[in-house]
Amino acid sequence: MNSLLIGELSPEQPSFESTKNKELTDEFRKLRATVEQMGLMKANHMFFLLYLLHILLLDVTAWLTLWVFGTSFVPFLLCAVLLSAVQAQAGWLQHDFGHLSVFSTSMWNHLLHHFVIGHLKGAPASWWNHMHFQHHAKPNCFRKDPDINMHPLFFALGKILSVELGKQKKKYMPYNHQHKYFFLIGPPALLPLYFQWYIFYFVIQRRKWVDLAWMITFYIRIFLTYVPLLGMKGFLGLFFMVRFLESHWFVWVTQMNHIPMHIDHDRNKDWVSTQLQATCNVHKSAFNDWFSGHLNFQIEHHLFPTMPRHNYHKVAPLVQSLCAKHGIEYQSKPLLSAFADIVHSLKESGQLWLDAYLHQ
Repeated sequence: MNSLLIGELSPEQPSFESTKNKELTDEFRKLRATVEQMGLMKANHMFFLLYLLHILLLDVTAWLTLWVFGTSFVPFLLCAVLLSAVQAQAGWLQHDFGHLSVFSTSMWNHLLHHFVIGHLKGAPASWWNHMHFQHHAKPNCFRKDPDINMHPLFFALGKILSVELGKQKKKYMPYNHQHKYFFLIGPPALLPLYFQWYIFYFVIQRRKWVDLAWMITFYIRIFLTYVPLLGMKGFLGLFFMVRFLESHWFVWVTQMNHIPMHIDHDRNKDWVSTQLQATCNVHKSAFNDWFSGHLNFQIEHHLFPTMPRHNYHKVAPLVQSLCAKHGIEYQSKPLLSAFADIVHSLKESGQLWLDAYLHQ
């Protein structure tokens, strides 16, 4: 290691960067050790098996709805709703495998990740890894978190960035109306008009042929099961209706924990502070847990990204105590309030942009 030794700090030189909270970091390390001793990093495999089985049951029920009751409007709509639940819930389950939080060996996590995201959803595991790991490293940090890449092309996000954009006299969209057009280009459009097509570009451009093969099995399966019942036009109508419904589900759940929170450039804060300032929770209930795939415990998920989701509620009181000790706000809110806060935050940042654009 001598070749890497540049020098030693003088006695008066701090050994910890001034932008980082050393005491918080040290206490979190102790909390992490406590969590491991409590066994909260170990998964209950039966939980995840039953979760997968409930997804497969919903999938079969959707097909049986058309086969038994015919293809008139009501069975067609019910089938679409069931399939959107399949896609959303498979999305939460692939998230578990992608975070390596189910099995103790990476191989099994990766294999099941490919199966769920590739065969059940038709998306590439490598694309999800590429995007999601960046998000966890620097959540809500502009140009480092791909989940906020819609700033500034479509939205002005956060109090700091929106004012900055206004001062620079940049106007790619009428941001003061973004809380209105969010309902047009956000939930309805993200999956059917963007992700659905971009994922194919991603795997081909990066030559991810294994991912492409898994994706093709998804399309072969749904084609063979639904075209005989609906014909090609009916099948395409069902497919894009499912993507449309799933897109609403996905956007509202994934944005409720982050968009209303602090969004800024990377200020080189310690990892714990970076996670806490960018996340909030939604109250626990059986429905909220199921509907969000336990991502209503977003704070705990970001602090312990490899923790099995069924243990989030167990570690939550310990995280709350840590936040209280260091004067950090621990936000938890009702589900509908969390949804409303997305719109409220967009309205606020849009107005901040307009004020800066006109007067600064």
